[in-house]
Amino acid sequence: MILQFLLFLVLYVLTKHFLNKIRNLPPSPFPALPIIGHLHLLHKPLHRSLSAISNRYGPVLILQFGYRRVLLVSSPSAVEECFTKNDVVFANRPRLLHGKHLGYNYTSLVWAPYGDLWRNLRKLSSLEILSSHRLQLLSSIRSDEVKLLIRRLFKSKDETVDLKSAFFELMLNVMMRMISGKRYYGENVEEKEAAASFRRIVRETFQSAGTSNMGDYLPLLAKIGGVEKRMLDLQERRDGFIQVLIEEHRKRMSISLSEEKNKTLIEVLLTLQRSDPEYYTDETIKSLMLVLLAAGTDTSAVTMEWAMSLLVNNPEILKKAQSEIDNVVGHDHLMNEFDALKIPYLHCIISEVMRMYPAGPLLVPHESSEECSIGGYRVPPGTMLLVNMWSIQNDPRVWEEPKKFKPERFEGCEAGVRDGFRLMPFGSGRRSCPGEGLALRMVGLTLGSVLQCFEWERVGKEMVDMTEGVGLTMPKAQPLIVKCRPRPSMVNLLSQV
Repeated sequence: MILQFLLFLVLYVLTKHFLNKIRNLPPSPFPALPIIGHLHLLHKPLHRSLSAISNRYGPVLILQFGYRRVLLVSSPSAVEECFTKNDVVFANRPRLLHGKHLGYNYTSLVWAPYGDLWRNLRKLSSLEILSSHRLQLLSSIRSDEVKLLIRRLFKSKDETVDLKSAFFELMLNVMMRMISGKRYYGENVEEKEAAASFRRIVRETFQSAGTSNMGDYLPLLAKIGGVEKRMLDLQERRDGFIQVLIEEHRKRMSISLSEEKNKTLIEVLLTLQRSDPEYYTDETIKSLMLVLLAAGTDTSAVTMEWAMSLLVNNPEILKKAQSEIDNVVGHDHLMNEFDALKIPYLHCIISEVMRMYPAGPLLVPHESSEECSIGGYRVPPGTMLLVNMWSIQNDPRVWEEPKKFKPERFEGCEAGVRDGFRLMPFGSGRRSCPGEGLALRMVGLTLGSVLQCFEWERVGKEMVDMTEGVGLTMPKAQPLIVKCRPRPSMVNLLSQV
């Protein structure tokens, strides 16, 4: 019996391997096991595991994750093929559990299939929520929250600071004030019970997003492991929380309307709902707000934590950045978003951080809607596309000394964090991240402000641990704890904040 099973296993593996070659599919690691395929090759962190597989077998590969066929690409030329001539082909999303249960049954901006619904949501987010005009109207919220962070750090002078928590709470307060006009962390939190509920929801949302669901590849596991039940319960609470905020805004708007410059994003969408209630439904509003909250908080907070970790490990670069800030901004006022645009070395630092530690090491998965060709190989329809940006952005064949923190490599480059298909932390093509402008504004303003106001040092002589943790946004394994003290030239100004 055992001999028969082993014979079947060998025949299955060999047949699968040679069929792939005959059909001109991309190379595939040998062997792919029955049922689980190549899942046995994976370990955490996933981006490093997949990078090791690509280094061994090539930059364009076909993998089998359970019942799903996966195209793994890890070279700029292959990514360019995916997001230029095949951009429409790969504009779909795979139907994963997160999209079903946390993405309103694949109708949210992130998970909607390519078509009219997605185009309308993308247009709405680009024109009404994340446009330069809207971001400018809401700039006072971002400025105010950064000042509150500066004041908090000033009060804890000469003490150690947990920057992971500080940046995360900053971003959540920024996003929730933009969305609803409320803050849920730190000072001036009025609704204690609602704030506690919100913090639980946020924690569970990021825990859910940060774990790989084997049920996406082996469906039976989703049923027997309770994953779907937990997601359904979480989504019910997420939906209910945002619905309460919508009803509060609706009631307030029935009495009086806010000026355009003071409108929250919920008010913006409820105003549109009045003119077209069938399109701007409550579910559409909730979906957009939850996407904005999930995508706009942890990603920026993680980027800033990696940036400060690199800077305290490289004090000469930190000093160079502070010197440029002093020359451009001076000491008579706190940096603002307009000032941040005039400090090119700061943006070189941000680009280098995003190159080394992209908040999305694996881009959000795509899926092919029809057959296409990548790297001369045939890619069947229904193939899930994984782009390993971490691998490309840390590849010595693509970047000189990729493990070295060297912001100077971006001097003279245009503002932003794109360099062809070698560097694209916000993705590319039709489904690139629409929140890039907001993220760069927040990261630039926050990093610039904390560098302008404070001196930063490691707690001990040892270098900050740069080990990566587990999660979709590539968090640090150990939270960043550092020493912080006011810069002498800024004490008078900081005492007035």
